[in-house]
Amino acid sequence: MPTLSDLVRDHTDLTDADLEWLHALVSDWQLLADLSFADLLLWVPLRSPDALPPAEAASRRRDPGVPGAVHGWVAIAQMRPTTGPTAYPEDLVGKIVRTGRRGLIDVAWRERRIVREGDPEWGSGIPVREESIPVRRGVKLLGVIQRSTNLSSARTPSRLELTYLQSASDLAQMIAEGRFPVPGEEPNMVRSPRVGDGLIRLDRAGRVTYASPNAQSAYRRLGFPADLVGESLGAVTTRLCDTGEPLEEALTAVLSGRAPREVEVETRGSVMQLRTIPLVVGGTRIGAIVLCRDVTELRWRDRELMTKDATIREIHHRVKNNLQTVAALLRLQARRLQIPEGRAALDEAVRRVGSIAIVHETLSLTPDELIDFDDIADRVIMMAGEVSTPETRVTPKRTGSFGVLPAEVATPLAMALTELLQNALEHGLSNRFGTLEVVAHRYEEDEGAEKAPRLAVVVSDDGVGLPADFDVESTDSLGLQIVRTLIVGELGGRLDFRRRPAGGTEVVVDVPLEQHRPGAPRP
Repeated sequence: MPTLSDLVRDHTDLTDADLEWLHALVSDWQLLADLSFADLLLWVPLRSPDALPPAEAASRRRDPGVPGAVHGWVAIAQMRPTTGPTAYPEDLVGKIVRTGRRGLIDVAWRERRIVREGDPEWGSGIPVREESIPVRRGVKLLGVIQRSTNLSSARTPSRLELTYLQSASDLAQMIAEGRFPVPGEEPNMVRSPRVGDGLIRLDRAGRVTYASPNAQSAYRRLGFPADLVGESLGAVTTRLCDTGEPLEEALTAVLSGRAPREVEVETRGSVMQLRTIPLVVGGTRIGAIVLCRDVTELRWRDRELMTKDATIREIHHRVKNNLQTVAALLRLQARRLQIPEGRAALDEAVRRVGSIAIVHETLSLTPDELIDFDDIADRVIMMAGEVSTPETRVTPKRTGSFGVLPAEVATPLAMALTELLQNALEHGLSNRFGTLEVVAHRYEEDEGAEKAPRLAVVVSDDGVGLPADFDVESTDSLGLQIVRTLIVGELGGRLDFRRRPAGGTEVVVDVPLEQHRPGAPRP
């Protein structure tokens, strides 16, 4: 299915600025659909007559008609109402029609005004009232919105429905005048209030002329039990939020309908989102629409999640501290031992505990369980270089990037990397100069019709190389057994030891990432 951007770039001459305007309109036109109880279909003119039959295209080139005439239309976006039945259950995005097939669209474009049809159409077996709204950006016409209302369930409208329809009419006129969407204004909340959440209509003075039942209920929860009609919304809201804490300076201005903005107010344990849309028709501000939504439960959940995240980070911090304490105790114990083998074993334990502590330290600083592993790898590599013997004189280095990894991959991978680096320093590069390099890169592996992301890590040295009879399956090295358990057993990856052609050893670690990403199904 082509996107709005694809359709505009493939079929029209609209500029990037025009496309940005259309994106802003479409991101907010659910409001118009719900207020209108109608389907919306956005048509823009085709680029040239090339898409028409040859004879007609040649005719249009000879006589293009009045200025502003177009050769055809393409539907680039569609919206159905949540407040009423749809007129078009089928998907019409991408549909191309020739000029004359949608008469109201042609008239709205040519005359640059909203065009309404008197009698409903019955083409699909249901009565549909059609309207066309020209879309302007500044003085430039970009397209036409076809507004189609299903009249099959028409009845005498209530006060709420009349307010909705009047507000929809004002918004449509603003679109035709190039005043909506408001230039430079975007909803800045994750989910802005919708029409059904609560609607308040203000006059020019900022006084309430209508409040929907949901809006009235939301204000009752804030502590205002009386009818909102006739009240100054900005003054009422300011009084309700007067808890001694500093208030946002623009709150009264925004809720008086003079500025387009979203705010959030909290009092008496209740939290409400408010979005103000000034109505400017013919260059005159006639009032405003204020959408409101009670988000008390959502904010409570958000705070619970923030508390949970903070608790998890604190746990990681304390685990890191405890691991560092364990490493310090092991280090003290190693210094007291007179047996070289025992001291070496404790030193290895210190390095293993230290690599785990590094991961937990990083997790204590991140808001989620994802880690930029490059920093951890660099610290593990630096730790390995610091503990190498003076006779070795090897400075390990990293090439490539590990990227961001989940904690369940980062911890075993850090331990495995520590063991491989230490093994190379102790056995491959013992008492000699040389190079030790870690190379990391991501790639995708074909798995039938899909591609699975994987991480490949190569630890290589130019030391003495592997023994002739080396077998990772039967080795008695504790470090390599740990590596195999972590990579193959825990991460479900592949582990390969091989000799370098120029001398030395190369260890390839290859692990899958798809099954470990957040939200992936567990095997």
